[in-house]
Amino acid sequence: MTSIAGNLQAVRQRICSAAAACGRSPEDIHLLAVSKTWPAACVAEAADAGQVAFGENYAQEGADKVDALADRSLEWHFIGPLQSNKTRLVASRFDWVHSIDRLKIAARLSEQRDPQLPALNLCVQVNVSGELSKSGVSPEALPELARGIAALPNLRLRGLMCIPEPTEDSALLRERFAVLRRLMASLNADGFGLDTLSMGMSHDIEPAIAEGATIVRVGTAIFGARPRAGDPQEN
Repeated sequence: MTSIAGNLQAVRQRICSAAAACGRSPEDIHLLAVSKTWPAACVAEAADAGQVAFGENYAQEGADKVDALADRSLEWHFIGPLQSNKTRLVASRFDWVHSIDRLKIAARLSEQRDPQLPALNLCVQVNVSGELSKSGVSPEALPELARGIAALPNLRLRGLMCIPEPTEDSALLRERFAVLRRLMASLNADGFGLDTLSMGMSHDIEPAIAEGATIVRVGTAIFGARPRAGDPQEN
């Protein structure tokens, strides 16, 4: 068994154990393998081990991998900060975007998404820890942004994403993740019909699953230490 295949197996077991601990079905929790900075060959190795969904932080790098692996039936998620000049690449290549925190970016994706393609799945990134340096819309501004996105064509608003502050305090992490869960419940009470909580990374899968994560974004625990520094959309 290759290292990546073995790591995938170990992460899947963590997901199953965490789900069992809180009475959830592991089938309701999807593993997103974050392949940023890793070559297409590593993605192919993970795909050979049964992984389907992959996350990328950098638009050009991700688009190149999508093109290189176009003969495989993979699902591509953009999870990094998205600049206006990169939206066309993402709109044409990716299936999901997790990091929306401005209506302007969502509107550009809507305009640039080919109507012949399936609707682009979106998650709104919420700043659940209130850090000034962190991306994400504030909880207070979330409903207005969600309403704006839901009105745009060629997009489907699926749920919410967060990246709590780095901490070893599992109780604090659970509370941050609980904020996102409650926000989605509030939006759904208003009729949004969201089904996705993108939260939890290599070091905090368990508290995220305990608070309802449906997608966990895992890179280091699958591919190993990164060949170059990246940003914290996953760890």
